[in-house]
Amino acid sequence: MIAYPDALALLLDAIRPLESESLPLADAARRFLAADLHSPMALPSFDNAAMDGYAVRAHGKPLPAGVSFAVAAMQAAGDTADAFPQADACEIATGARMPEGFDTVVPVERSERRDGQVRFPAEERAGQNVRRAGSDIARGELALARGRRIDTAATMLLAALGVAHVDVVRRPRVAVIATGSELNATGPLPPGGIHDSNGPFLEACFAHWGTDMLTRTRVPDVGDAFAHAVGEAIAARADLIVTTGAVSAGRFDFVPAALASLGARELFHKVAIRPGKPLLATRFDGGPIVLALPGNPMAVAVGYRFFVAPVLRAMAGLFPERPTRVRMAAPLIGRDGLHHFALGRLEHGADGRQTAHAADAQASFRILPFATSNTWLSASDAHAEHADAWPLDPVDAA
Repeated sequence: MIAYPDALALLLDAIRPLESESLPLADAARRFLAADLHSPMALPSFDNAAMDGYAVRAHGKPLPAGVSFAVAAMQAAGDTADAFPQADACEIATGARMPEGFDTVVPVERSERRDGQVRFPAEERAGQNVRRAGSDIARGELALARGRRIDTAATMLLAALGVAHVDVVRRPRVAVIATGSELNATGPLPPGGIHDSNGPFLEACFAHWGTDMLTRTRVPDVGDAFAHAVGEAIAARADLIVTTGAVSAGRFDFVPAALASLGARELFHKVAIRPGKPLLATRFDGGPIVLALPGNPMAVAVGYRFFVAPVLRAMAGLFPERPTRVRMAAPLIGRDGLHHFALGRLEHGADGRQTAHAADAQASFRILPFATSNTWLSASDAHAEHADAWPLDPVDAA
C-alpha cells in the first residue's frame, strides 16, 4: 500500500490546470478567476458625501461652534455640477459628489437652517464625513487574486468596478459511475436491493463545487455496461471519472481489470488509509483521470473529500488546502500504519480553546454520523491527541 501523502502527490502531479474562458459577470458566479484582476478604476471614483448635511470649505481647519454660512444650492447624488465658486456651503445628499473646493460635511442633524443660512452649534472636525476617491480601492490595485471563487462579495466588487466580463477557469467535465447490481433508485426495493446513495451524493458534491456534470450512471456487476459508461465519458471529453464500488479484491471487484483492459494506466491502487483503503487511481493517456472509490458510503465520502476535492482544486489552479491543527477531547483511535479519517464536531471549551470531539460509533457503512458532524478529522498516529481539522465541505475551503 502507498501512504496517503505519497498517493496524493502522485495524483496531483498528473493534474494540469484547466484552460480559461471569458464570461459575462452574471454568468461567472461560483467560478474561479483564471488570472489576477486589477482594478480598472478608483473606488469611489470621486470624493463624495458620507451622509446628508452641508458641504463646506473648511480649508483643513476645525469649524468653531456657532459658525454660520449662506447656503448656495443643493448637491444631489448624480448631479454633475462641481463648482460653486462664490459659495462657502451647500446642502448635499449622501453619495453626492463633493463640489470643487469643498472638503467637509456636517450632518443635517447637527445643523440649524434658517433664512438661507446654516449654523453649526458645536465644533466640527475638518475633513469629516467625506468618502475620498480611491479610499476603497485605487486604480490598478489588485482587486481579486487568481483562484478566487466569484462569490457574492466578489460579484459586488466587480459590479461596482464596472467589470462586464471576467476570465475564469472552465468547469471540469465530470462523469460518475456507480457499480452494483444491488443498487436501486428511490421507491420500493426488491429483495437484497439497496437505495443508491453514492451517486446522488457525488452528483450533489459536484453540483456544489460547480462542475459540468456529464452523466451519472448505475451499472450492474456483470456485463459490459461499465466499459460502455467509461467509453461514453471519454467520448464526451471528461476530465475526471469517479466510480464507486467493485474496486477491492473480491470475485465481483472487476473495476481494476476493466480499466486496465480499456487502456487506463494505474497511478496507485490501495492506500494506507481508513476508511477507503482499496481506492484506485488511473489515467488515460490524453484523457481523463479515473478515481475508483470503494462502495461503502463513508469510503466514498472520504474519497471525495481527500482525493477528488484536491484534484478539483488543482484543476482550478488553486494552492493545496491547509487544515487546522486542533486538540482532541479524547484521543482519536486508529490503527498503526494507517492514516485515519474521522468525523467529528469542533467546539469551544470553557477555556475558550477549540476542541475536537470524534463522532461516536463510526463505521464505513454508517451515514448518520456524517449528517450530524461539522468537521473531518485526520491523523496518522494510532492514539492521536491532536488532529488536523478540515471543513466538512471542501467548497468552504476554496
